[in-house]
Amino acid sequence: MGFVVAIDGPAASGKGTLAARLGQALGLPVLDSGLLYRAVAAAVLSDGGDLDDEAACAAAAAGLDLDALDDPALRSPQMSDGASRVAIHPSVRAALVSLQRDFAAREPGAVLDGRDIGTVIVPGAAAKLFVTASADARALRRWRERDARGEGMTYEDVLADIRERDERDERRSVAPLRAAPDAVLLDTTDLSIDAAFDAARRIVEAARARAGAA
Repeated sequence: MGFVVAIDGPAASGKGTLAARLGQALGLPVLDSGLLYRAVAAAVLSDGGDLDDEAACAAAAAGLDLDALDDPALRSPQMSDGASRVAIHPSVRAALVSLQRDFAAREPGAVLDGRDIGTVIVPGAAAKLFVTASADARALRRWRERDARGEGMTYEDVLADIRERDERDERRSVAPLRAAPDAVLLDTTDLSIDAAFDAARRIVEAARARAGAA
């Protein structure tokens, strides 16, 4: 396995943006694992299925094609909620584990972001970050994104969605959202994206130096 960067954290913490920028800086492919779960939800809904039907969700996960992750529709609020709903199904998570691990095994390495990358998918990753921010800060970021798209949601509604998703992610029975014991905590509440990226880059560079010295 090459140099793997595992980035975990709750919704709207900035982990996706940081993963993309780190991948570009390091010249490594990036996998947003949240898109996998969004794609599963999209596949189930397109077939008229129920996101609470674990068998239907597992079947969609087993047939998932990475090329489907380019669909802009996966970025919608509906798919964000859908991803959280299908992620609670153990068989869905099991179906997607090997796909994510295969991606991480690429040479010379990879950057993966999600909610269980450093704890379950690649516990041996050379660099682990747990990116977080206050619920209020994350809700404000998400609300600004949605407001710019003209979606018309209130800040209070977005905050409620954020808190509901946090609870669902933290309480699920399989691979709940939590920081790996050896992950470096990066709180982006009061950081600009450039400042957060600089901090993340320094964390990764330190891990890369340790890996090179090992």
